[in-house]
Amino acid sequence: MWEFNIVKRKFCGLIWAVVCLLITSCSESTSHKTLLFAHSLPITHPVHKGILSMQEILNEKSGGKLQIKIFPDGQLGSEREMLELLQIGSVAMTKVSAASMSSFAPEYKVLGIPYLFRDSEHMFNVLEGEVGKEILEGGSDYLLRGLCFYDAGARSFYTLDGFIKTPEDLKGKKIRVMNDQMALNMVNNLGGSATPMAYGELYTALQQRVVDGAENNVPSFVTSNHYEICKFYTLDEHTMTPDVVVVGTKFWDTLNDTEKEWLQSAADESVARQKVFWRETVKENMEVLEKAKVQIYRPDKSPFIAKTKSIMEELLKDPSMKKIIDQINDQ
Repeated sequence: MWEFNIVKRKFCGLIWAVVCLLITSCSESTSHKTLLFAHSLPITHPVHKGILSMQEILNEKSGGKLQIKIFPDGQLGSEREMLELLQIGSVAMTKVSAASMSSFAPEYKVLGIPYLFRDSEHMFNVLEGEVGKEILEGGSDYLLRGLCFYDAGARSFYTLDGFIKTPEDLKGKKIRVMNDQMALNMVNNLGGSATPMAYGELYTALQQRVVDGAENNVPSFVTSNHYEICKFYTLDEHTMTPDVVVVGTKFWDTLNDTEKEWLQSAADESVARQKVFWRETVKENMEVLEKAKVQIYRPDKSPFIAKTKSIMEELLKDPSMKKIIDQINDQ
């Protein structure tokens, strides 16, 4: 029955995509184009609010000639499924983690290296500079053009029983991670047992103690309601993996130069607003955690950095990756 429901959900998602294609075709015949934008986050999430800003800005810039129709909450599938829909042209845009993009465009792997960025200021200096631009444009070779990066904060461990004060505390613990090799290597290097699992299955898995914990940023920890079960949150901030706004090149190539400029400009301008939404949400969410009696621990990061150093060293063996990493370290 469970497998049947998964298949049914995917089928319904594809039906939605077909319907939206029909909507788009009708829209174009009435002198405006509608972009289907699908993502997996709830509407309360600060990234969704950033997308709403992009929608508003694009409508203003284009005078309504280029519009965005948003499908949140994973209505059209997982991040991987949405990227695949972009590649075949069934969906115009999506928002995914850079970790998900790394399965399609190898340059994105670098952004998942533990403790790559010194802080958020360093991260955005990189992402909004030449390195970030090269990574975004590199996805075009795989039919996935990046438009901009959104703040996704720092990912940290949350657990059912006790803090992760040092890497030794991860021994024997099953930690849910994204189905991403970098995330798997990180948890395993720290001594835990990395357990890839769909995000939508995690709440129940925590309830039933199928896993002992997970790792994510503050807003996702709260909007997922995982804080109701996990009362220990260790802010080790092991990765600052950004989110990426992506447009399928099959759709991008249907736009004229003016329309492309409108869309890129709207994406760029929405970044500043999304950062504000993120900061405000983190502040509000930390208050929610305090009221819910979630205990917060800020560990010495040095042991975590030492245990995960080999991940960067392995990537440095690849000349193309080394070039990007060196550019980031030099900033």
